Amino acid sequence: MKVAIIGATGTAGRAIAATAQRAGHEVRGLSRSTGVDLHTGAGLGEAVRGADTVIDASNAFPADPGADLVATFADSTRRLAEACEETDVQRLVHLSICNIEQPVFDGFDYYVAKRAQEEVLQSTPLPYTIIRSAQWMEFALNPSAVTMTETEVRVEDWLIQPIAVTEVAEVLVRAVTTDPRDRQVAGPVTIRLPELTRELLAATGDPRRVVTVDASMTALSQGVLLAPSGAELLGPTPEEWVRGHSN
Repeated sequence: MKVAIIGATGTAGRAIAATAQRAGHEVRGLSRSTGVDLHTGAGLGEAVRGADTVIDASNAFPADPGADLVATFADSTRRLAEACEETDVQRLVHLSICNIEQPVFDGFDYYVAKRAQEEVLQSTPLPYTIIRSAQWMEFALNPSAVTMTETEVRVEDWLIQPIAVTEVAEVLVRAVTTDPRDRQVAGPVTIRLPELTRELLAATGDPRRVVTVDASMTALSQGVLLAPSGAELLGPTPEEWVRGHSN
């Protein structure tokens, strides 16, 4: 099967491409570096033409920090869905985030933007699959919650149930062929983000001290990000994942 991956140079996109190739699919990686612009639609139609399925792992942040993030994300998804319809793509598989519907995130632009993307897909005649994922293990070093200096690493006190991005990639690729249903996935174990960061730094030989700081939103430390009801829990555990990254 011919699979086009939007956002192929990102953390998820690279994992998806590798997984799809191992599964025997013909993979086409698409990103701004390949001439595809979700903001304008430039190059998009030709890029997906001939693909059987498109997997969207993009994060189409606007170049202008003052731009409307929600509108930008929604418009990008609309352009992608329209390009898929016009070129007879059979299915669009979209990567989203668990718990974005929670009212506590009503003022959190990124999650509202992810909601808007799902709403766009729900209004299109194009067959689609939405895979919602909990935070990835790789979030241990994500700058949205982690600040690094030469001597220490400051980490917000989030309570998470992280899943390895390679597991998410497997689910997305299976949606291409054998399992096209919407799914929610998370890891098997809860952990506080500073502890995950601490364990990863120790495993990689990074001597910097990890300092726990308050979460930017109280709910983030109280479990709003944990696996929702009905989510599938997929390994490895944080301990197993960290072991795989040790020096």
